[in-house]
Amino acid sequence: MVGLIKAISYRQSLEEGEELFPKDADDKIIASPVDYVDTYKAMEKLVEQGLTKSIGLSNFNKRQIERVLEVATIKPAMLQIEVHPYLNQQPLIDFCKLHDIAITAYSPLGSPDRPWAKPGDPQLLDDPRIKTIADKYGKTVAQVLIRYAIDRGIVVIPKSVTKSRIIQNFNVFDFQLTLDDIKEIASLECKGRVCMMGDTYHPDYPFHDEY
Repeated sequence: MVGLIKAISYRQSLEEGEELFPKDADDKIIASPVDYVDTYKAMEKLVEQGLTKSIGLSNFNKRQIERVLEVATIKPAMLQIEVHPYLNQQPLIDFCKLHDIAITAYSPLGSPDRPWAKPGDPQLLDDPRIKTIADKYGKTVAQVLIRYAIDRGIVVIPKSVTKSRIIQNFNVFDFQLTLDDIKEIASLECKGRVCMMGDTYHPDYPFHDEY
């Protein structure tokens, strides 16, 4: 089956071999010497060969996207990044809109079940300010968070393995947030990234930049 979108992430630029996550003697991920720009150029050939419909990026920052755009003959269709009220990503989203690159938001509910969470870490689904808005519409906090992404023009991919919650996650098209609601939720921005990724020493680690 032909894929709709194939995306490249900086985390895919690891040393090739039998190990899925190759590590050195200091238990650090071993980076590939291949430039992600060259990988993107190889992905363009997949489109030309009819093996995928579109190609995109994941966890790239503005500077890295600009490097790709400088050489791309096929513009990235999508950028997949962590987006939720604690991490609105508005500057990066605005940059992508300027270049007609769509945004897919992962962890839109703040990854409440993330195993690396520490006791006392904020839980987006427990935020009373969003709960107040949810109560106003007779919706769950999760539904409001999904609707928030939709109302921002973002593709949103919430994760659940529970049938009832999956059904709830689809039930978000019978209401719309007001501009005041959106402003209130946006005010929760605190650069609260929940998917930091541990390989900060990777030469292409994207989160050192402002956006």
